[in-house]
Amino acid sequence: MAISILQDKRTRLFLILGGFFVANAIVAEIIGVKIFSLEKTLGIDPLEMIIFGNKFSFNLTTGVLLWPVVFVMTDIINEYFGMKGVRFLSILAAGLIAYTFIMFQGAIYLTPADFWTGNYTNQNITNADDAYRVILGQGSWIIIGSLAAFLVGQLLDVAIFHRIKKITGEKAIWLRATGSTVVSQFIDSFVVLFIAFYIGPRVSQNQGMPWSLGLVMAICVGNYIYKFIVAILMTPVIYFVHNLIEKYLGHDLASEMKREAMQ
Repeated sequence: MAISILQDKRTRLFLILGGFFVANAIVAEIIGVKIFSLEKTLGIDPLEMIIFGNKFSFNLTTGVLLWPVVFVMTDIINEYFGMKGVRFLSILAAGLIAYTFIMFQGAIYLTPADFWTGNYTNQNITNADDAYRVILGQGSWIIIGSLAAFLVGQLLDVAIFHRIKKITGEKAIWLRATGSTVVSQFIDSFVVLFIAFYIGPRVSQNQGMPWSLGLVMAICVGNYIYKFIVAILMTPVIYFVHNLIEKYLGHDLASEMKREAMQ
C-alpha cells in the first residue's frame, strides 16, 4: 500500500509542493529577524522617500526573499488541489512555525557549555549565548503578528484566486495568480506590522517602544511596494512551474485535478 501511494502522481506532487511550501514558510520566519538595506545591497544610495510624513528607505526584513515564493506556491497548489489543499498546508505551516518558536524558547534557556562560548569569543563574538537569544528569541507579538498575517493572507489569496478563475476559466493564469498575490500581500504587509509594533507594545510593556501610526503606515506602504514589484516579476516563474507540472501529470490527469480543485 505504501509503495502504491508514493507511486501516485497526485500524492507525490502534493508532497513535493507541500514540503517546499512549509519549508519556505518556516525558513522565512527564522531569517526574517535580519533587516537589510535593499538599496545598499544593489550598490545604490538609499531613496529616502517621504511616506505619511516619515522618511522611508527600503530597509526590509530578509523574510521578503522567501514570502513571494510562498505565495507563488500557494497559487500552484490552489490550481491543482483547491481551497482544501491550501488551507490544510497553511494551518500545518502555521502550527509548525509556532512549534519552531516554542522549541527556540526551550533552547534559549539551556545553559551554554564554556567551550562553545569560548570558540565564538575567539571570533570576536563576546557573548555567543546573548547573540543566540537575540536572533532566535523574537518577541511574542512579532510571532503573533507574523502568524496572523500569514493565515489571513493565505486564506484571502485562496478566495481571490478562485473568484478570478470562476470568471476567466483556464485562461489568464497570470491574472488569478498575480492578482490574488498582490491583494493578499497588501493585507499581509499591514497586519504583521500593526500587531507587532503598534498594538503589541501598547498591550505589553516589555515589547519595546510602540511605533507611531505614521511610521507603521510608512513601513507598511514601503514593504508593499517591494512585494508588489516582486509579485509582478514572479509571473514568468508561475508559468514555468505550471508547465513543468502539466508535463509531469499529463494533460488528462492535470485537467481532471484542476476540475476537482474548482469544486
